[in-house]
Amino acid sequence: MSFRQTIARYFSDHAETNDVHMDPSLKTHYYKTTAGKGISMLENLFQNNPKYRINAVSKDRGEMSASIVKGKKAFIVATVTMVRPHRTAIDFSVTTESVLPFDFGYSYKVIQELYAYADKELPLIENIRQS
Repeated sequence: MSFRQTIARYFSDHAETNDVHMDPSLKTHYYKTTAGKGISMLENLFQNNPKYRINAVSKDRGEMSASIVKGKKAFIVATVTMVRPHRTAIDFSVTTESVLPFDFGYSYKVIQELYAYADKELPLIENIRQS
C-alpha cells in the first residue's frame, strides 16, 4: 500500500471491502458456510450488541444494513453472497456520520472488528479470491 493510500484511509469517512482491494486487510473474506448462516451470524452480532441497531435485512438478496448508535455514529452495509456451495463471501461498506469529512480511520477499524468477529464465528476459507 502506498503512502497516498495510507493517508487516504485516515482522511476519508468511508471504507469498503472487495475482491481486488489494494489494501490486503480490506479484501473480501470467504467462509465455508451458507449465505443463510452468514446472515444469521451478522444478525446475532448486531442484535446482541447494544452498540449496533439493525435497520433492514433482506435475506433473499443477502444484504443487511445496521447503524452504530453508541460512540461515533456509522452506517454499515453487509453483503453476504454464496459463490459456490459452502463458499460464501462477506463484504462490508462503512460510512462514518460526522461533521468532518474524515474519520481518522474509524470506518477501517469497524471493518476490522466485524471481520474479526466473523472469523471467530465462521470457518474462514480465505480472504483473497482465487479463480
